[in-house]
Amino acid sequence: MAKIITVANNKGGVGKTMQAYQLSTHLAHQGNKVLVIDLDSQANLSTTLGVDVKRTMIPEWLIGDVEAEDVICASEGDHEFYKNLDVIPSSRHLANLAKLLILSEAEVRKNAGRKERLLRLRLEAIADRYDYVVIDTPPMLGDELIMSLVASDRVLIPTQAQDYSIDGLEELMDTFEIIKDSENTKLEFNIIPSMLNGRRKIEQQRLDELAQSFNVASGVRNLVDMQESISTRKPVFLMGKNSKGKADYANLWESLGL
Repeated sequence: MAKIITVANNKGGVGKTMQAYQLSTHLAHQGNKVLVIDLDSQANLSTTLGVDVKRTMIPEWLIGDVEAEDVICASEGDHEFYKNLDVIPSSRHLANLAKLLILSEAEVRKNAGRKERLLRLRLEAIADRYDYVVIDTPPMLGDELIMSLVASDRVLIPTQAQDYSIDGLEELMDTFEIIKDSENTKLEFNIIPSMLNGRRKIEQQRLDELAQSFNVASGVRNLVDMQESISTRKPVFLMGKNSKGKADYANLWESLGL
């Protein structure tokens, strides 16, 4: 049975898709069979993994109109690990999900009970094909994020160590606790300090404050390596031995047991 990991934050610009990309490629490179689900209608993760579709079928898959085989695509890249990595890609069509869920309300209740359980239901049918499922979510508390929390074993929350970013965690953590109490008692989470600036002492102070209340993993610095990784479609683990980004992510995966 696959372990399902969601990368989430209801605030944009915190390195969420970057971490989903580095995580999924790292796991595939380790020899795991990985399914990536891109639930962000901007589809940045899909295109970085070599999959570009004009119209995603994710909404139709969630409500049961199409099968998993109709939405799963092979990733494309020059390296061997891409053979271990499948993608359910996104597109701007995903923005129609909320409307489709309303129109299909009766069918959703019949099959899943509540719309929040749809993704979990669909993944139960295919989870034995994969070692990991990695889900990238949009930067808002919408249906996509709620369904991902209900379906997941673990949530990774990239967060900048700045006041406005930390304040934005409150709403997400309230939602997390509600889901954990009502729908998914096994759900765990880690805060991932993201885009760190080691010269700013205030950031370390904020991290220390976070660590008093939350599970805070090893952080990732704001480095040129990271942008190069996305623009060249080259995960940081393939960079040279002197790459600081490579070292940061190696420490992060070790701290998370991944």
